[in-house]
Amino acid sequence: MSKKERNAFLSTLFCLTFLIVGKILMEISQSIFPLFFVLAIISGGWKQTYEGMNELIHERTLNVDLLMALAAIGACLIGNWFEGAMLTFIFCLSGALEEYATNKSTKEITALMNVAPNEALKIINGEHVTVPVEELKLGDLVFVPKGQAVPIDGRMLGASSIDESAISGESVPVEKALHDEAFGGTINLGQAFTLEVTKSSSDTLFAQILRLVENAQNEQSATATFIEKIENIYVKIVLIAVPLMILLTHFLLGWSFTESFYRGMVLLVVASPCALVASATPATLAAISNGAKKGILFKSGKTLEKLSDLRAISFDKTGTLTQGKPRVTDYKTFSDDSVIPRMFYSMERQSTHPLAVAITNFFKDEEALSLQVEEKAGFGLETTYLDQVWQLGKPTKKQQHQLIETWHEEGKTVVVLSRNEQIIALLALMDLPKPYTNDVISYFHEQNVKTVMLTGDNPGAAKYVAQQLGLDDYRGGCLPADKTELVKQQQEDYTVNAMVGDGINDAPALATASIGIAMGEGTDVAMEVSDMVLMKNDLTKLMYSHRLAKKMKQIVRQNIVFSLIVIAILIASNFMQFLSLPLGVVGHEGSTILVILNGLRMLVPLKELNHLDETKCTTCPLYKAAH
Repeated sequence: MSKKERNAFLSTLFCLTFLIVGKILMEISQSIFPLFFVLAIISGGWKQTYEGMNELIHERTLNVDLLMALAAIGACLIGNWFEGAMLTFIFCLSGALEEYATNKSTKEITALMNVAPNEALKIINGEHVTVPVEELKLGDLVFVPKGQAVPIDGRMLGASSIDESAISGESVPVEKALHDEAFGGTINLGQAFTLEVTKSSSDTLFAQILRLVENAQNEQSATATFIEKIENIYVKIVLIAVPLMILLTHFLLGWSFTESFYRGMVLLVVASPCALVASATPATLAAISNGAKKGILFKSGKTLEKLSDLRAISFDKTGTLTQGKPRVTDYKTFSDDSVIPRMFYSMERQSTHPLAVAITNFFKDEEALSLQVEEKAGFGLETTYLDQVWQLGKPTKKQQHQLIETWHEEGKTVVVLSRNEQIIALLALMDLPKPYTNDVISYFHEQNVKTVMLTGDNPGAAKYVAQQLGLDDYRGGCLPADKTELVKQQQEDYTVNAMVGDGINDAPALATASIGIAMGEGTDVAMEVSDMVLMKNDLTKLMYSHRLAKKMKQIVRQNIVFSLIVIAILIASNFMQFLSLPLGVVGHEGSTILVILNGLRMLVPLKELNHLDETKCTTCPLYKAAH
């Protein structure tokens, strides 16, 4: 519990204690009872009154805290000591709950801060020396014991199992191999390893996450900002309406001055916009916290509000919709010779080209041949086996086949294996969609959101992927300036649009869109200019964030409508003279508490969509075919 939260609940407890003692003394006719009611009002209301006066003096603005203080004082002036103390207690209780709501939404971030170690075991001349993380420099070697947190971002000089849930929200540990990147703040669950530092402590991914979420919590949503703006005007209207009501009901309606003053104090309470003021902020902070637990970072509450009104979304292709690595999708042989798959494997395993890696993975169960492979510039690989010349590479002009044309039209990369210049086998490779990409596109179609793919790849590949994923539109051969212009035009057509990308070339479009969404494993530039970050390259998180935004908007709308209805009913009841001050206090502050609790529902994780079963492959035809 934070200091502010603890003080708020202590004030509420003292206020309640004095209130109960005063009520007991009043029932047994002890004349000292007003003192305890005054103590209840002071212990429960001093903080809000101080803040209200401070805001009035320094910022020249009025807030609901002053209305509550005036109402409590007014109730005491006409002898309603218990009502004044009860008003202060319930107002203090609602303030404590609001403080709890705010702190609850930041506890995930505090937990993250606690995970990040302050010290590291630096390796100096073979010895492990404990040093502050801030003193680590690029190239330093750090020892990471089993069960300990990785102190800083770096390159692994060993292999281990890493818990990255603090960063990605994914509870399943990630298996890391030699030279893989490890992130500060994650937990080493496997064997101890040595880490080579690649980033300073202030530039780590973990540090970026903390800055992003802290900034988000300090920046209000558009609705909360608007409510805050009208609060000052609203309070002024109430302060003018109360004396007018007292005078008009006394002189025009013939009410006694005591009754008119009493009704004025009730109006001061029930017309205060406490519930209205609390309609948006607790829900927004809770939603930001909910997203952080799932590895979704919103830079502000405004992003969440915009996301709920999303009408169009554009995706980069490579690394966003697709895996960013080619895979074999088609394989055709024109001979029964068993050496063909072994030839593919044996020739390509000597190359580090991405296509070669994909092909060797496809034929990884084959036995290697002992070959002398020569690389032919502009074509591919060549070798001699059993006095026959074998060539492996892209098709030449002389090598014609219907499959080659078909696969090229589908945007696939074709590799030809020939023997003595005769085609023996064909392979097609393609950068395949990520798992569940098809489900993500289907979800946005259900939400009436237009889906577009913007890619620098050739139009043939773009067309085929767009058709397989069911995208509404696509643009191939896009330069960064083209993407930016298309996103700008989309924004004019649909008002609220989003751009999802991971590369430096996506940064201008991410900055231009209403909502820029960066993939967390992308470039730092993309993360910097975006409005939200998916810490894991998992597009299902995009669905989750959209559903979270829509639920937040629904809850905020519920809160606003509910608070306005309660205020209207309480004001009408007061004019009809059957609403007492205690009931007015309970109705007004009770509605505030209900609004805050309703906002805290945003802390509860959303249920996963039924059609997303992690034990099954995606419904994308390309992905299914490759498996």
